[in-house]
Amino acid sequence: MSTNSIENEIDQNDQKNENELDIPMDFSIKHPLQSCWSLWYYENDRNLTWEKNQKEISSFQTVEDFWSLYNHIKPASELRQGTDYSLFKKGIMPMWEDKANNKGGRWLLSLEKKQRNNDLDRYWLDIILCLIGEAFENSNEICGAVVNIRQKGDKIGIWTADAQNAAAVLEIGRKLKERLHINQRTMLGYQVHKDTIEKTGSVSKYSYTV
Repeated sequence: MSTNSIENEIDQNDQKNENELDIPMDFSIKHPLQSCWSLWYYENDRNLTWEKNQKEISSFQTVEDFWSLYNHIKPASELRQGTDYSLFKKGIMPMWEDKANNKGGRWLLSLEKKQRNNDLDRYWLDIILCLIGEAFENSNEICGAVVNIRQKGDKIGIWTADAQNAAAVLEIGRKLKERLHINQRTMLGYQVHKDTIEKTGSVSKYSYTV
């Protein structure tokens, strides 16, 4: 291609870019998610039942509506001790007894107190983005996720629907570890909800680990 031809092509591209800049942006266009999600907040009010303490804040089904919500709430690291955020598919309550959860379990990420300022918000946001972005091969098995703010150390649980579906559970666990950039020497454990409810000691056993 001659030099003149290259210059003409550049001029044409520049004119095209200028014309594109003249077109007004349509900010009303939103990008839909595959599922509708609800954000819940748990307030530890001892005058109310556990279920009454769960408050559904808002639901969203587009990328833009998620960021609008996320940018107008406190980050997890600023919540009071004893409170939770939960993000679940619309129609699923963040409780073991919900029919979507009662045969499932959770991958559990336990954080030390010192990690609240450095890692908690990053982990929580990355997990949310994995959920709403359907980042797993078995995203249909995902029910939601919960972040618990506690004095002894915060926890994040990723809840799945069927604890007996080992292939799906393990795929989700491995993908989480990869996406969160968790050191391979750090173990993630999966607890079956039924075992957690019926536990006799202070710690529930892990049915799977990655």
